[in-house]
Amino acid sequence: MAAVLPCVFWMWPAALASAVELKPVLAAAKSRPKLPGMGPSFRQQVEFPTGEAAGTIVIRKNARALYLVTGANRALRYRISVGREGFLWTGVVKVGAKQEWPEWRPPLEMRDRQPGLPEMVPSGPYNPLGARALYLHDKGRDTLYRIHGTNDPKGVGFDGTSGCFRLTNTDILDLYRRVEVGAKVVVE
Repeated sequence: MAAVLPCVFWMWPAALASAVELKPVLAAAKSRPKLPGMGPSFRQQVEFPTGEAAGTIVIRKNARALYLVTGANRALRYRISVGREGFLWTGVVKVGAKQEWPEWRPPLEMRDRQPGLPEMVPSGPYNPLGARALYLHDKGRDTLYRIHGTNDPKGVGFDGTSGCFRLTNTDILDLYRRVEVGAKVVVE
């Protein structure tokens, strides 16, 4: 015990100095809102008759559901939010890129509609795109639409987005690891 005490006393001033330097950082952290939860998983294994290949994503807007085809007549079903009136779209696109903790850059049209939006929100737990994002491309060009997470688990299951498809962070983490860049996405 006596051999340990000199180490403790020798380390104490360094630890105190570090704590003093951390005071502004800790104060800033306390002023932030509580970190959002990841949200529940709404994922289910379901029967899904389709001619689409495994790995294809099928989005059924009216059902507010995203299906990841896993095999013959099988899929994982995720509850999603879809575009509100005026922001609904259909078509066939591909996953052009994937991003962990993406930053968010609202398009100019969105900032015109909502003047209070910043030009960019840095990545992290307070970012509206959540923990992961799949970037949807059409003929090699970014559509500006995403399949992404959310920091507000209550924000899933309705039509309220600007054309993107929103899952809980828990579900986007699961989908992200299962989907490859280049995967086909069918929006019905």
